[in-house]
Amino acid sequence: MHSNDAQMLVLTVLADGPRHGYAINTAIEELTGRRLGPGSLYGALSRLEGRGLIRPADQAAEAQERHRTLRITDAGRDQLRAELEQLARISAAGLRALGITPA
Repeated sequence: MHSNDAQMLVLTVLADGPRHGYAINTAIEELTGRRLGPGSLYGALSRLEGRGLIRPADQAAEAQERHRTLRITDAGRDQLRAELEQLARISAAGLRALGITPA
């Protein structure tokens, strides 16, 4: 899975509420039918946190705590919205090209 895909999946499930890593991956599996590998999941979490798109739900949580609960930031919501809108435009164009009327 491409790292941007993993990041978008993480943002999507965190938009529904704060979760820790295992719960994030469980929600991704429920959504897609596949779990992310540890490298993909924790790499995405690290990149998203570095970009300020997610952060610990509890500000007192230590940065290196393995089971900390994470939440999406306002910047993360904006990023997710922009990516989903772009995907919707691409999907609609692809469906039109196939002769299918998008919903």
